[in-house]
Amino acid sequence: MRLFSMSNKIVYILLFLSLSANINAQHRKLQNLPYADRRIFHLGFTLGLHTQDLILSHSGFMNENGEVWFSEIPEYSPGIAVGLIGDMYINDYLNLRFVPTLYLGDKLFMFKEHISGDEFSLRIRSNYISIPVYLKLSARRTDNFRPYILMGGYNNLELARKKNLAVLLKQNDFGIEFGIGCDFYLPMFKLAPELKFSFGLIDVLEKDRVDLKDEEVLKYSNSLSKATTRMITLSLNFE
Repeated sequence: MRLFSMSNKIVYILLFLSLSANINAQHRKLQNLPYADRRIFHLGFTLGLHTQDLILSHSGFMNENGEVWFSEIPEYSPGIAVGLIGDMYINDYLNLRFVPTLYLGDKLFMFKEHISGDEFSLRIRSNYISIPVYLKLSARRTDNFRPYILMGGYNNLELARKKNLAVLLKQNDFGIEFGIGCDFYLPMFKLAPELKFSFGLIDVLEKDRVDLKDEEVLKYSNSLSKATTRMITLSLNFE
C-alpha cells in the first residue's frame, strides 16, 4: 500500500510538472515579438499632440503715461509633434534614445493694464526642431506590455521667428525632460503611449529689441523681464 501511495504521489508530481511546463510553453507562445528588446539598434517614429507654455516674470516697467502692464498665457492651444526614434540597447532594462522631433504650435499672450484694465492679446507661432537625448529605464516585461520612464535633456531650435511683435523669443532653448510610457507588443510592432514634461532652463526672452521702434508696442515688450518654457507632450511611438 505504501508503495502504491508513493507511486500515486510520483504520478501527481509528474503530471503537475508536465502541466506547468505546458502552461509556460503556451505563455511563451502568447508573447509577441519576444526578442524585440534585444536589438542593439532600431528605428521608429512618433506622432503626438503638445501644448506650449511660458513662465513669465514682469519688470514693473511704467511708461510715460503711467501705465504698468502685466501678461499671462491664459489658455493652451494644442499643437502637432512628429519625430523619428533612434534606440540603442544598453542592457535588459536601459536604453539610450535619440528622438529628433518637429513641434508645430503657438502661444497666446494676454496683456492687461493694472489700473484701467485695458487688454491687448498677441498670438505667436512657435515651431521648433527639438533634439533630445533620453535614458529609457524599463520595468520587467509582463506578457505583452512593459512600462518605462524617461529622463534626459533637449535643445530646441526655433525655425522662423517673426520680428516686430511685442514678444520675441530667442532661437535656442535648453532644458530637461521627464516622461512615462508603456510598450505594448503587437504582432508586427511595438506601440507605446507616452507622456512627457519639458522644463526650460534658460531665459528665452529677447530683450535687445532693436527691431521695435513703435512706442505703443514697446510698452508691452518692456513689461516682461524673463520667460522660461514649459511643454507637455502626449504621443504614440511606433517601433
